[in-house]
Amino acid sequence: MKFSLLLSISKSLLLARWSQTLVAAIGVTFSIAMFITLLSFMTGLNDLLDGLILNRTPHVRLYNEIQASKVQPIDYYAKYKNHYNFVSSVKPKNERLEIYNNAAIINTLKKDSRVLGIAPKITAQVFYNVGAIDLTGVINGIDVEAENKLFFFSNYVTAGNYIDLKNTPNSIILGKGAAEKMLTNIGDVIQVTTTKGERMQLKVVGYFQSGLQDLDKVQSYASIKTTQKLLGESNSYITDIQVKLNDINIAPATAIEYKNLFNVESIDIKTANSQFETGSFVRSLISYAVGITLLIVAGFGIYNILNMMIYDKMDSIAILKATGFSGRDVNIIFIVIALSIGIFGGTLGLIFGFGFSALIDQIPFNTASLPTIKTYPINYNPKFYIIGAVFSLITTYMAGYFPSRKASKIDPVIIIRGK
Repeated sequence: MKFSLLLSISKSLLLARWSQTLVAAIGVTFSIAMFITLLSFMTGLNDLLDGLILNRTPHVRLYNEIQASKVQPIDYYAKYKNHYNFVSSVKPKNERLEIYNNAAIINTLKKDSRVLGIAPKITAQVFYNVGAIDLTGVINGIDVEAENKLFFFSNYVTAGNYIDLKNTPNSIILGKGAAEKMLTNIGDVIQVTTTKGERMQLKVVGYFQSGLQDLDKVQSYASIKTTQKLLGESNSYITDIQVKLNDINIAPATAIEYKNLFNVESIDIKTANSQFETGSFVRSLISYAVGITLLIVAGFGIYNILNMMIYDKMDSIAILKATGFSGRDVNIIFIVIALSIGIFGGTLGLIFGFGFSALIDQIPFNTASLPTIKTYPINYNPKFYIIGAVFSLITTYMAGYFPSRKASKIDPVIIIRGK
């Protein structure tokens, strides 16, 4: 039978009960629109939450950790060399936090094709001197330009200009929480004391806010040169080397490789932030589960409507088969009806889903803990629209396939005799 004729019959059946067809199409439209909107919003929220930590975390961090020596003096004594020796109150090795030969390590990393960028860093424990009170703090000595390029440092500087750390000698960008505790304004000069008792005055050139209050109450940033001067160390003093890779998935294996190659401690981003990755995965899983449930429910709605349509059209189906239409032709007719509903409803759903997402993206979202976020986060990933379109076709096809099988097996003699 000509396919054009089958299409014409499908169109006639669709328009004959246009109200049922419209209800089925609205069901598909609503489910696709909600699927797109939900995934776009939830994924955008995941990106926001993960970005608070992951954007500020190197893929691989190299550092030198002070640990107790694994081999104690008694192990060198010939008499006890092959024994199990239990030593209590073992003290850490007398060594510095500095990464030795860091210039050679950085040069080697720059030649590695897997490395996107490198940002050296110094972590210094200090006390912020506020009158007679000392507040515990941490000053991160950074290469300002590298830190901004790799970890979007400027996005978290809520007041002042991040580049002032490089251009202004003896300057500091305070964490917002620390600045509020010290009642400090931009342009003020504060005094800090290191754990060795060395004091230095620093000019406040900005505020930093990560969105994590506990960090913002203690953390602040200065240039590497200022931090080295504060600690009384040489220009080669570095405590951390932050590495960002082209592919985050190779971070665990790369961290182990660098640890063995450079004889330093290393930690990868997946190990350091495993809880955040688990939370992000669970939230995404819930979003997909709810969205797919909406599509399946819409599919059952189409199935019920087509089932009722077939029941109402028993006479028409019997006449079609009596005039020479095969069961396969009847099957094609009702599958075309189902796919027409899916394509029409799915297309509208994609359009409405994009519209709802764009609308949410314009809703103001102002919170003191996230000053750089102005509206609700939305992720316009094309993958969501492709999944929605494909799933709408699959669900509507399945919703039409089973009723069409039933229709194709109808015996026209029994229907006509019954009438």
